[in-house]
Amino acid sequence: MNIHLENVDLKSTTGPNHFASKLIKYMSRDNITFDSKLKPDARLCFIETRNHDDKTPLIQRLDGIYFNTTQNYMLQNMNISKTYENSSGVVYQTDFNKDLITKYFGTHENSTVIRNGADLDFIKSIKPVENKAFDKYDNIWCCASSWRPHKRLEDNIRYFLEHSSSKDLLVVAGHVEIKKYKNDRIAYVGQLSIDQLVSLYKKSNYFLHLAWLDHCPNVVVDARASGCKIVCSSSGGTKEIAGLEAVVIEEEEWDFEPVDLYNPPKLDFSKKIENKFDSELCMTKVGRQYKKFVADTLNENFYS
Repeated sequence: MNIHLENVDLKSTTGPNHFASKLIKYMSRDNITFDSKLKPDARLCFIETRNHDDKTPLIQRLDGIYFNTTQNYMLQNMNISKTYENSSGVVYQTDFNKDLITKYFGTHENSTVIRNGADLDFIKSIKPVENKAFDKYDNIWCCASSWRPHKRLEDNIRYFLEHSSSKDLLVVAGHVEIKKYKNDRIAYVGQLSIDQLVSLYKKSNYFLHLAWLDHCPNVVVDARASGCKIVCSSSGGTKEIAGLEAVVIEEEEWDFEPVDLYNPPKLDFSKKIENKFDSELCMTKVGRQYKKFVADTLNENFYS
């Protein structure tokens, strides 16, 4: 089976593009090709396609849609919705995603939930970061993101300061414009490569991701696979990939109505709940779930 990927930039290390690289690596081991020069049996599009006239069966992989009231979310969703309607199959990344998208776009007759996995072989090959400055600390905490307001960097830092000891260090990866919290126990290290991030995760005891209404962040999957205990919010889909041992801060249930996404509510760290979700970390198995769904979709398409 040959699959063409759409709306993917393999040179980028952002979450969706990083996942695409993992998917190619592991599905290729299972006799799937991604040769753009050969005729495709199917197209796998990340979020949306611009090639609506192409009659090749289309699988849409969705990691959320727009609902921020400070933006023109209806316009932003227009082509995603068109892709949804024209797709032979849809992959939602979490149950949260499925509930959100069906609320706005309706139920798709052929869909499945496949949560993101980690490249365990790659993670195993990476050594923990070696930095003498880290050696004086008992525990390393870390967080990494494209720091927009709903990612809640300030809440991550506040949680660390309230729950860590004087011999703990927090490492913040990703570009931060305003370093509101300056502390001897907080290190801002800027943008890191995937290798550097995994190296940091493998040195860390905890990974903080208290984002509001996040979907299925790859940083959480990779940090968990690297041995970090995850601290996250109950909102969105993050808890579904954080593992049974995760610390989950409970928030009010969202009714899926449009909200001011960049103005998240303040967290009450005393409201901790047990996580009931577990997920498959191994990309070999995740890749096979994609292969089966695409194959099943093609079979259905052949007989329709």
